[in-house]
Amino acid sequence: MAVLLVAAGAASAADCTAPGEPKVDWQRCYVDGRDLSGHDLSGARLRETSFQRSLMAKVRLIGADAYRARFVSATLAGANLDGAILVEADFTKTDLSGASLKQADLRRAKFFRANLQGADLTGARMLGADLLNADLSGARWIDGQRICAPGSIGQCN
Repeated sequence: MAVLLVAAGAASAADCTAPGEPKVDWQRCYVDGRDLSGHDLSGARLRETSFQRSLMAKVRLIGADAYRARFVSATLAGANLDGAILVEADFTKTDLSGASLKQADLRRAKFFRANLQGADLTGARMLGADLLNADLSGARWIDGQRICAPGSIGQCN
């Protein structure tokens, strides 16, 4: 007699065609070049998802799990990424001007040539983050007090 065992709570496959809404599961999906401006993706599962060249101005990614997500050359101006898990995420050449990244986990994230002008990094975890040539002018630093001076490239002056 054959016995079929089914693991309880087994993860289901991501639905890459699902509409952008809170708690959507887009893990390992390609969402490149889409216009998600103003969408609420709070609590979404976005692990290893690609958003290259996507328009995501004022998107809400509050508490989203975007481990190793790729936002290369995307527009996230004015986005809210508070409390998001963005460990090892790639923000190369991304526009994050005016974005809120309060309490976000940005460990080992790449911000090469990213625009972080006026962004709020209060309480963000940034151990090992790569800020090479990132523009931090006017950004609120992780201590919540210091505002980076104009011309702060690669570090908060």
